[in-house]
Amino acid sequence: MQGVGFRPFVWRLAQELTLTGWVRNDAYGVEIAAQGGAAQIAVLLRRIKAEAPTLARIDTVHAHEAVPEPLSAFSIVASQRGPTGSAGSAIGPDVAVCPDCQAELFDPSNRRWRHAFITCTHCGPRYTVTRALPYDRPQTSLAPFALCPACAREYRSPLDRRFHAETTCCPVCGPTLSLRDMQGTAIAGDAIGATLGLLRAGAIVAIKGLGGFHLACDARQAEAVARLRLRKDREEKPFAVMAANAASLAPYVRVDAAERLLLEGRERPVVLLRRQPAAEDALPGVAPGLLSLGAMLPTTPIHLLLFHEHAARPAGTDWLSEPQDLLLVMTSANPGGEPIVRDGAEAMSRLAGIADALLDHDREVVARCDDSVLRSLAGQTQFVRRSRGYAPAAIRLPNAGPVVLAFGAQQKSSVCLTRGDEAFLSPHIGDLDNAATCAFQDETVLRMADLLEVRPAIVAHDLHPDYFSTQAALAFAAQHGLPTVAVQHHHAHIAATCAEHGHRGEVLGLALDGTGLGSDGAAWGGELLRVHGALCARLGQLRALPLPGGDRAAREPWRMAAAVLHETGRGADIAARFEESGSDIVATMLVRRLNCPHSSSTGRVFDAAAGLLGLCSHMKYEAQAAMLVEQAACRFIETHGWPKPLPGGWIIDPQCQLNLLPLLAALDRATQVDQAAARFHATLVAALGDWVLRAADRHSLSTVAWGGGCFLNALLSLGLRQNLEQHGLTVLAPRQLSPGDAGVALGQAWVAIQSKEL
Repeated sequence: MQGVGFRPFVWRLAQELTLTGWVRNDAYGVEIAAQGGAAQIAVLLRRIKAEAPTLARIDTVHAHEAVPEPLSAFSIVASQRGPTGSAGSAIGPDVAVCPDCQAELFDPSNRRWRHAFITCTHCGPRYTVTRALPYDRPQTSLAPFALCPACAREYRSPLDRRFHAETTCCPVCGPTLSLRDMQGTAIAGDAIGATLGLLRAGAIVAIKGLGGFHLACDARQAEAVARLRLRKDREEKPFAVMAANAASLAPYVRVDAAERLLLEGRERPVVLLRRQPAAEDALPGVAPGLLSLGAMLPTTPIHLLLFHEHAARPAGTDWLSEPQDLLLVMTSANPGGEPIVRDGAEAMSRLAGIADALLDHDREVVARCDDSVLRSLAGQTQFVRRSRGYAPAAIRLPNAGPVVLAFGAQQKSSVCLTRGDEAFLSPHIGDLDNAATCAFQDETVLRMADLLEVRPAIVAHDLHPDYFSTQAALAFAAQHGLPTVAVQHHHAHIAATCAEHGHRGEVLGLALDGTGLGSDGAAWGGELLRVHGALCARLGQLRALPLPGGDRAAREPWRMAAAVLHETGRGADIAARFEESGSDIVATMLVRRLNCPHSSSTGRVFDAAAGLLGLCSHMKYEAQAAMLVEQAACRFIETHGWPKPLPGGWIIDPQCQLNLLPLLAALDRATQVDQAAARFHATLVAALGDWVLRAADRHSLSTVAWGGGCFLNALLSLGLRQNLEQHGLTVLAPRQLSPGDAGVALGQAWVAIQSKEL
């Protein structure tokens, strides 16, 4: 990993040990030539592993004897580029401001006091400012900013923590902030102070961060939040908030020790936290009707300075731990699901009519990068979205293979590029349903290949021929004359989990999600698979339900509820049961089987439950129905504990088909909605456990790997894991990536690598 202060660290060790030689970056990593006694060299090797800088990642240390020309000192020499395709190193993710830089930032006597771009070898941007490796200043977006004499002295001094800190700068030689209105006119005054004034007055300000702009407003002002929703066309989807520190979040959310570690970690992700009862009134419209709230702490000096300004610019860092009442909505600056806006000119165009002003700067964002989103699940980290702070850090594979470029899924897209025994997943790209996001995927593919300096040998893609990701993969392969591997969607989910756990053996795969094209041309989503590397066989599936109206049924849960009534012999009740316009037409469609494709999707089972319980008839954002069913169950379980599963709530036939219609039928017209939602979860966990255990016994399998977006449901994940482990099965679940479609690219790549072994 480059850009983490490793060369200065080696230099200082060499000085202590009176060694001569040199250290440099090359395309493979860090190369050291050290001359001295055998004992000193042995100490150097030991301490390199034991005392490496915070951001460094040491995979291997290879040492061999050589006979170089004698040197009189130890020095850091210029980086060396290797031939294309030879790279073995990588650039690290962006990280938050380190404590040393925070101390300088708020020290009025320091020359970097309130410097909005303060950084050192231990913190700051990496991925989003780097154009190519080796990681040197000329190959970053800091190249236009020549170091002033003071910064140059620090950069050349091996004893300084900014020794070869490629993004270092100061108010004299660094980038500058600017605050403008949406017509491009500069707003007078200190940019930070004026921005805070606008936010306090209820304005929406686009603030440039590490990987692009956020849209920010005062989270406690209902009118400002409502205005942001209206302008961004985001009806009910929750917003995340930013606070000065964990203590400032206490009135709004519960934060345990594990969650605080995530919040305060150098990656600074958005962490999903359980809301306090008073949060609904205190933060009107931020996360309407939900039990969880996404929260984050400041990621850049700019964010820190806004909270510092609100605190009246105190000297020192004590204020950083004191509660503060300023709370800001921070949501990606992107209209209509498009990629995040990354520069001022783009912001002026794409955010017109959304933002009131832009807090911009002249350090270019080379690569867009959205915030990461995760949560603590029984003390384990679960990714919802793996992006800034984590991507593109490598995931170690069980073995090396050819270079594979995998184009991922259609929704929540990311791409994956392998190199040796490492897999590099890109930051979040998004849903490939608009031209801008599709162009962003193309841009990301080229950037990843350039940055890692590899040439793909195989291209992997989804089985669905109409996905843009598939079409882009086939076009790329044709352009470069490369072979392709098509990977069934749910096979890829299970393969991704196996890859990150380093598991090469046979597993029983449990894939639960919204949809994916099956090998038989049908829509799958509740599958039991036998997976062994590139080999996959379907052992069982959920009983398929009709989707009246096709894809429309995935957006309108009442239609799935109507499908359940039809399938249980109560189709005549549909028109009277649902007040929706066209309910009589839907009933007729189901009888005549018109535009009612069938799907084994688990996601549609949750939608049906939400429709039957009256929790959601039309979704305003993806997975809203499932989230509402889950939180209704949480409310009951937290007070009363888990209810017993519904007797006779499921049927498993001889073909290993799991039929959940008895469970769904029992939900109709339930009077105790929360209790019914809890029983739904208890029965679903029991049914899935029974299904998996029977298949594991029948096929002599002892390891279960799972994947799919339904495993973002905490009740399902925790309950099913406990069930299966109590019966002696080993469970492999996603940990380094989301269980949803963002991890599909890794699974595609791993299947493609193993397909070459057949």
